[in-house]
This record gives sequence, C-alpha cells and structure tokens, in this order.
Amino acid sequence: MKKWQQQIRSILIHSFALPSDVILELPRITVIGQIHAYIENHDGLTAFSDTELILKMKKGSVKITGESFVLKMMLPEEILLEGTITDVKFIPG
Repeated sequence: MKKWQQQIRSILIHSFALPSDVILELPRITVIGQIHAYIENHDGLTAFSDTELILKMKKGSVKITGESFVLKMMLPEEILLEGTITDVKFIPG
C-alpha cells in the first residue's frame, strides 16, 4: 500500500507541477543568513530555549541550534525564528 501511495504522489508532483514539499508532507525551511529561519509544514513545537528549537515533522524532527533565539511568529504550521543560527539538523523518526 505504501508503494502505491508513493507512486500516486510522484504522478501528482510531475503531472500537476505541485510543490513536492506539500505533496510529500516535507518541511519548508527558509533561512536568511544566520539571523532568521522561517519553517512551514511542521507538526508542533517539541522544545524551545534561547539556544535550541526542535519541531516535530511527519517523518522525524528538525533541530535548529544557535543563540539568542526569539520566536517572532508562531502559527499552527508556521514558525519564524530570529537569533544567531549555527546549525540545522534533520533527525529521522
């Protein structure tokens, strides 16, 4: 069944020119220099401090580390992080 779903997703991506991040339920992370990170398509906040942000994803999580972190915006599926970003890591789950 899982292979069938992957084939359908692949057809949708190529046939209708749909963004792969939407069809595959992947996070979209836009990093501007070292000062901003805009994350879309997440499943919730796991941990937050002034040096670390961990977000749940459909398949694992994303860990962003740095310093002086501030959440400038937090919506159900979007987060805008501000601070000095030193590392973005994908953790399979």
